[in-house]
Amino acid sequence: MGMKSLRDWLQVLEQKKLLRRVERDVDRKFEISALGKKADGKYALLFNNIKEANVPLVTGIASTREVFAAALGVTKAEVVGKFAAAQASPREWKVVDKTSAPVKEVISFDVDLSKLPIPVHHEKDGGAYITAGVLIAKDPLTGIPNLAIHRLHVLGPNKLGILMLPRHLWQFYRTAEAAGKPLEIAIAIGLDPVLMLASQAITPLGVDEYTIASALYDEPLELVKGETVDLEVPAHAEIVLEGRLLPHVRKTEGPFGEYPKYYGPASPKPVIELTAITTRKSPIYHTIVPATMEHLLLGAIPREGGMLQVIRSAVPNTLAVHLTPGGTCRYHAVVSIEKQNEGEAKNVMFAAFSSSQEIKRVVVVDKDVDIFDPTDVEWAMATRCQAGRDVMIVERALGNKLDPSSDDGISDKMGIDATVPYGADPFRFERIRIPGEETIDLTKYIET
Repeated sequence: MGMKSLRDWLQVLEQKKLLRRVERDVDRKFEISALGKKADGKYALLFNNIKEANVPLVTGIASTREVFAAALGVTKAEVVGKFAAAQASPREWKVVDKTSAPVKEVISFDVDLSKLPIPVHHEKDGGAYITAGVLIAKDPLTGIPNLAIHRLHVLGPNKLGILMLPRHLWQFYRTAEAAGKPLEIAIAIGLDPVLMLASQAITPLGVDEYTIASALYDEPLELVKGETVDLEVPAHAEIVLEGRLLPHVRKTEGPFGEYPKYYGPASPKPVIELTAITTRKSPIYHTIVPATMEHLLLGAIPREGGMLQVIRSAVPNTLAVHLTPGGTCRYHAVVSIEKQNEGEAKNVMFAAFSSSQEIKRVVVVDKDVDIFDPTDVEWAMATRCQAGRDVMIVERALGNKLDPSSDDGISDKMGIDATVPYGADPFRFERIRIPGEETIDLTKYIET
């Protein structure tokens, strides 16, 4: 693929005129986030002069599906399929020497997070948060690495509070804590969109997301050994923080403005103690403004890839999956099928719910419906669905605790069959069309 780093990607954005530089002084408290949100979906912002910091910051490096498609070297329609294929055919990574790892250009064992331009994003956030750090840890039982993004609350010069949902890292930590041992971790900041996407893959325990990244790159991902931890970290990252999750230590973490556009509350959480920082000579810090499209799509695309695999195993004629922005790119899914039998839509719903506990609503549509167009999807619901026949509700299932409408994560689920009934009169459901409408050029008919 050729792209190995955030810097490579910023050059691509520059060529595509999707990068803007901010040269005036900006404050890391609220101002960076406000500007980043204004630019969301338009272009990335590179801040070169941040008050009380000598490190530039970038945000919005991929905030549309088209931009993620460019990073993956495919069309917008091929993005999810590309990710699903990488999950199905992972590829090995390789370890390089420190001399070939730009992230080892500066090494320090005296960590002071105040030297990094870590923003305070929202009005009622508990403090500054690292939001684009990919956390690396190994399963204490197998030694297999795992990648994920967690919200990281700055508690001191070398301390971070962390929210861990009941997923892989939480299992690793519980195993280490039960043995009275810390869990070694590393946090990579300043990565390109491909590796960021790979870190978000929804996989069974024991799958190494580095191998998914290698498959997406179509070449082995280059990693380098940590300085104070027995972990391999991205060799071309801008910044790597090394440390350990301390056993039996809890400090208040939060509140924090999350992807559903509500605050996740404050509560006692585990603590990371940092032991080293390695960087490039002039590193670039990356922040993700929460609830922007950069945040939502980064979670959506890998989830869609995983969902597509799971649903196709149950209903092979499934064509595509889309997690909608209005559903926070987590809770609402639209699935396109080439319907061959009555009842397939319900099987799709069951498979979709099983693929992710976060899913609250699944709408199944025919292949003629544009799953990325909310008006087209609603049209299918309006004209092809009857609630008594086509709507399924499952009460009191496990959902997501960050959903404020849930009962501490217990959530109802709904499936909607918006497909044409199998065997119906084709003419009754034939969409109207005007021959030539797609290609006709209105400007040639209008006097200016």
